[in-house]
Formats: sequence, C-alpha cells, structure tokens
Amino acid sequence: MTKNTHDSDVAFIRALAELLNENDLTELQVKRDYAEDDSLNVRVSRKPPQQIMAPAPVHAAPAMMAAPAAALAAPAAASADPAADPGAVTSPMVGTVYTSPEPGAAAFIAVGKQVAEGDTLLIVEAMKTMNHIPAPRAGTIKRILVEDGAAVEFGSPLVILE
Repeated sequence: MTKNTHDSDVAFIRALAELLNENDLTELQVKRDYAEDDSLNVRVSRKPPQQIMAPAPVHAAPAMMAAPAAALAAPAAASADPAADPGAVTSPMVGTVYTSPEPGAAAFIAVGKQVAEGDTLLIVEAMKTMNHIPAPRAGTIKRILVEDGAAVEFGSPLVILE
C-alpha cells in the first residue's frame, strides 16, 4: 500500500475478514488499484479450526507388551497389516479424511456401532471435493484406523468392518 491512506480500506479489510469466516475459507487475496501509483494489496488468512479428539485406542498396546510372546503370536499377525484384514475398508483416493460431516458435529461412526450397507463411514476430501465413503456391507465397526484430518493414500486402510 502506498503512503496515501484511504478510509474505506479499513472497512474493506473488515468485510474481507467477515467473508472469510462466513464462507469457511482459509485465505483471501485482493488487489485494489486506485491510481497509477496508488494501490492496496490485501491478504487475509486464518488457520482452520483444530478439533480436539480423543487419541486413537493405542493405549491397549502397553498392556499387550507385558503379555507372553506366545499369547501375542496370533493377534500380532492379524493386526500387523490392517489392509490385509478381510474387513478392511480402504481409501479409494488420496486426500484428507474427516470423521464427521462438519467441524464440531458428531462422528459418522464409532467402535462397536452397527452400520448398514451404504451408510457413510467417513469423508475423504480430494481437490476440494468431499467424497463420502460408504459401508460396502452391513456390519459392526471393529476398529477406526485413521484420525480426523489425517492424510490418506490410495488403498490406505480406514476402518475394520465385521
């Protein structure tokens, strides 16, 4: 911005900030030209709200470490690669996974919840498109393998459905 100040600039910047919040955007950039050597360049940005979530059920691992090796042989082989589990639901694309329809809303699924075929399990955002991941069949959610907001690759296991 040049040395000349414009009273409307403050109102303009406030309006941009409101637009940012109202439309759930993370960044806006605008250039206003007033004259040949007089302009205003504005970039308004914010961090997306971070959701507080309970940690994934990893707390069971320390108790398992204390168990004898023979007792761990079968469960360890089954849980070594969740993608190999016959009930694994994998990501059909690269993107960011979301566990609820919008920030602050209840999660689509929880461990132990019964789902019907076609129910939305998660959302994977790819290229600003929200892709609902449906349950391939009816069953019970045994494990949720991803955290809200995590990046996923094509074929990454998301959920174990039995």
